[in-house]
Amino acid sequence: MKRTITTFAILISWVGCAFTQEQSYTPDPYPGIAERLEEWRDLKFGMLVHWGPYSQWGIVESWSICPEDLSWATGGRKKEFADLPYFEYLARYEGLKKTFNPVRFDPEKWAKAAKNAGMKYLVFTTKHHDGFTMWDSKYTDYKVTDEECPYHANPNSNIAREVFNAFRKEGLWVGAYFSKPDWHTQYYWWDKFPPTDRNPSYSIQKHPDQWNKFMEFTHGQIDELVSDMGKMDILWLDGGWVRPKTKEEVLAGLTEEYEGSRYARNDQSQDIDMPGLVKKIRAKQPALIVVDRAVPGPFQDYLTPEQHIPETGLPYPWETCMTMGGSWTYTPNDRFKSLEDLIWKLADIVSKGGNLLLGVGPDGNGEFVPEAYARLAEMGKWLEINGEAIYGTRMNPETYHEGENIRFTQSKDGKTHYVLVRGFPQDGMLRLEKLRPAAGATIRLIGQKNKLKWKQDNGAAVIRLGEKPAGNDSNVYVLKVEG
Repeated sequence: MKRTITTFAILISWVGCAFTQEQSYTPDPYPGIAERLEEWRDLKFGMLVHWGPYSQWGIVESWSICPEDLSWATGGRKKEFADLPYFEYLARYEGLKKTFNPVRFDPEKWAKAAKNAGMKYLVFTTKHHDGFTMWDSKYTDYKVTDEECPYHANPNSNIAREVFNAFRKEGLWVGAYFSKPDWHTQYYWWDKFPPTDRNPSYSIQKHPDQWNKFMEFTHGQIDELVSDMGKMDILWLDGGWVRPKTKEEVLAGLTEEYEGSRYARNDQSQDIDMPGLVKKIRAKQPALIVVDRAVPGPFQDYLTPEQHIPETGLPYPWETCMTMGGSWTYTPNDRFKSLEDLIWKLADIVSKGGNLLLGVGPDGNGEFVPEAYARLAEMGKWLEINGEAIYGTRMNPETYHEGENIRFTQSKDGKTHYVLVRGFPQDGMLRLEKLRPAAGATIRLIGQKNKLKWKQDNGAAVIRLGEKPAGNDSNVYVLKVEG
């Protein structure tokens, strides 16, 4: 692939902060990655799992220990501890390691549910911002395999490895979510200086040795993930404020546009030597897709709008990460999106050239709630019938939609077109102005054997759908147009 930089204006919603920004995409020049990304684009549907000791409390992941006045931070504390002084609350939060004992953790059950849902890849939180590692890292004792964590004695205590093995066994790609910021290590939040925001608690310029230790720590932990977990497909790096910045950027406060950090007071350039890191990990995993989220450049192999679907089709690789319910993590009595809403979001995203990474959070015992399993099964039932309109397809170069309730996809060779319709027309007739089949084209409703009758009418295609098919709980129907 020719190495070019193309800029598009898209709307991205990060955690609690929506903004419009010029997003640049730089193709990764590493050999084979362009081809690997084309394979990833065929997958279309994946699962993102946020899980850690915080799941015992049913609260937001990590953010309740961030000393910023944010609704998802201080407002995300466990209710009975909401008014505790900061450091007392932090001690209680970090003490969750001593009670984390998910005895019902069953990664094979998760993997089978994901496969049956039609998902093709996984991204699992190996470490979130709070620094708790879900594998046996030698760089910290704040981990699931530490002797103070009751689950350490369980044969499955190296949780990340168990998860990756189970999903790999079911034929899914596996990806490691890894937080670049680490709010537990002394190399990032140094207790010599109290933290004031999400950034390092000390001046990197004044204490470069401390920052170098943090870089070694970060490189070491990521090396463990690519060395000890088997074949990895994706490294999904979060915490876009950890990136190099010029002095002018810091002074101008340009990082206000990244993940709500306009609340940050200690903004700094945080260079962790991504070129050196990627070179080392690609020596061990040459086909690894690297996603340095929200950091424009060659190490953001695909873009990741969060909880948001772009308004138009995008020509570069991208993925919407979105929750099934209202939170990335398990929260009691969470309200899940309806089957129709989820299927239509998937159709909308795929029609615009993207993938959907759907977030589901296990509880403190290691289980998804029954409603999550039910929704996954329902999505799988729809995809079992209509999946050919999703997997391996590409965006129609002329148009991705017609009105609010019609979306288009097509086969990679452009010979087969799919029309995804939300809501069955009451009169059984569908009129398409933008997709005009050639004379003699064959049109079928997927799941039905009979060819549909259709005609041209003033440049539009008018299709007689007939009776509404039974058994489609999603209210999303798919037409296959050949010719």
